[in-house]
Amino acid sequence: MKFGMRRPSWRKSLSARIKGRATRAVKKALIPGYGQKGVGWLHPKRQLYNKAYKRTTFSLFDLFK
Repeated sequence: MKFGMRRPSWRKSLSARIKGRATRAVKKALIPGYGQKGVGWLHPKRQLYNKAYKRTTFSLFDLFK
């Protein structure tokens, strides 16, 4: 598990904004219940990892908030 600051990747950030937005729009149109709160518990191992990762790391942009 990582502790501390995450290094920003501009390539991944751009990809998430472009491809990710389109992918989420398609999934939201096709899969009922996609993107709703609480659905993360369908994959409990991933959900627990993401929750711990978010609490133990911070972004460069979080410093300016």
